[in-house]
Amino acid sequence: MATYFLEGNEDEALQYLQTAQTPFNRLLAFENLLTPTMYHIGDLWENNQISVADEHLATAVCDFVLSQVDYRATKQDLDQSKKVLLFGVEEEQHYLGLKMVASVFRDQGWKVRYLGPNLPLGHVIKQIDTFKPDVIGVSASLSYRLPKLQEVVESFQNLEWNPQILIGGRMAKKHDLSKFVSDKVFVMKDLEQLQGWLEGDQNSVDATSS
Repeated sequence: MATYFLEGNEDEALQYLQTAQTPFNRLLAFENLLTPTMYHIGDLWENNQISVADEHLATAVCDFVLSQVDYRATKQDLDQSKKVLLFGVEEEQHYLGLKMVASVFRDQGWKVRYLGPNLPLGHVIKQIDTFKPDVIGVSASLSYRLPKLQEVVESFQNLEWNPQILIGGRMAKKHDLSKFVSDKVFVMKDLEQLQGWLEGDQNSVDATSS
């Protein structure tokens, strides 16, 4: 699949994703195909095996595929009374994982406000005060974003309606973030863990292994 991304073959990439499993399961497609592919491309770029233009092209193709899969067909029997707001911390440029998370929430019938990456805290707070989400999801990928992540999480813990806070991104998979975990702060290492949490299995989020 990485070849399709690096060659800019949008249609071929989408077809491959949709036919790689029968029946199609968006969660497994995201977790087992798109995420490993983009991690691989990121490693190629870090090792100077591809150019930044190649990496940007692959990201654009992945974004296209995600948009096609996420056709916003939410479950009609749900009233979308539950709301989630998603964003990446300031200076965080990665957003594809966050977009996958938005798709998973929509598939579960949530009303999603996806703000994208690289958002200063002050602007996030304004959106949160207006939207009043039940869940706030924040994403960070690199370890030096840790102080900014801590500032963000601490500010949300003082909100009067006590939303639950989810921390995700590559940092959640690679680093010990257990110090953030509380009765309303959860670390999500992957989409399968998020799915379990959404389905009510909050024991799927193990603070000792975060």
